[in-house]
Amino acid sequence: MIISASRRTDIPSFYSSWFFNRIKEGYVLVSNPFNPKMLSRVELDPAVVDCIVFWTKNPAPMMDKLDLLKHYKYYFQFTVNPYGREIEHNLPGLSQRIDLFKRLSDLIGKEKVIWRYDPVFINAKYNIAFHREAFAQIAEKLQNYTEKCMLGFIDSYPHIRKVMRKNEIKPLLQEEMEEMVVSFKTTAERYPGFKINTCTVKVDLRHWGIPSGQCIDKELVERITGYSIIAGKDKNQRGVCNCIESIDIGAYDSCLNGCLYCYAIKGNSPTVKTLVGKHNPHSPLMIGEINEGQTIKERKVKSLRNDQLSLF
Repeated sequence: MIISASRRTDIPSFYSSWFFNRIKEGYVLVSNPFNPKMLSRVELDPAVVDCIVFWTKNPAPMMDKLDLLKHYKYYFQFTVNPYGREIEHNLPGLSQRIDLFKRLSDLIGKEKVIWRYDPVFINAKYNIAFHREAFAQIAEKLQNYTEKCMLGFIDSYPHIRKVMRKNEIKPLLQEEMEEMVVSFKTTAERYPGFKINTCTVKVDLRHWGIPSGQCIDKELVERITGYSIIAGKDKNQRGVCNCIESIDIGAYDSCLNGCLYCYAIKGNSPTVKTLVGKHNPHSPLMIGEINEGQTIKERKVKSLRNDQLSLF
């Protein structure tokens, strides 16, 4: 199986101690987002975990402990956006995050650190010209430290529409995307071995030579593990998502990065702080403890490894 850690929150930034405790214990409990009384017990034995995909904007708290993952295969989806603190409230400065990206790449290999430029939106401050220049500057700094950029565009989720209006944030029109992407493509072509994919098929840029990619990527997992896997499309993700199947071990409303556009924070700030205050790094659950009335179900997992021998 593939572990996603996590689309729902920034585990490397805020929950690395908890995560490594779960690795040590060999299992994790995951709360059903739609029914908190239902918990799944997921084994974390290296024999069944083919790969771990980390999603983060600040991996610093995890980077000195990566030797604890010596029995696992993994890679990082590392978001580096050029927005200011009025948009991404609690992140280190851009130059610091670029340095962290480089250090992580040097530690584990550039093929295992994917740059996410996501989500792209525009307003009076962050207009098309801004993005053209910012993308080029970041790409120039990261060119030797990654092989791929995943490009994503903002979705107007109902719970962020108010803050979008307040900050005059709007999704891009097709012609605006085209204008921006021509510049991004020109930048990428300067650096051999560096490519751009879009995150999801919602935006089709194939006519510019930019395919729709997979964040949880079958080809990359096979490259990292050294063996073929049998994995289908993840039915728990949106229809426009190309990712292969994985098990997410995170929890919604638990990230403190403070990004205005976040799809995983549906409550207000006090709600998030209350939930995060219930975090115990020694609990099998990311948030809170096991309570009466909760049901724990063993989730049957196995390696996705394809052991069938090829005849060719």
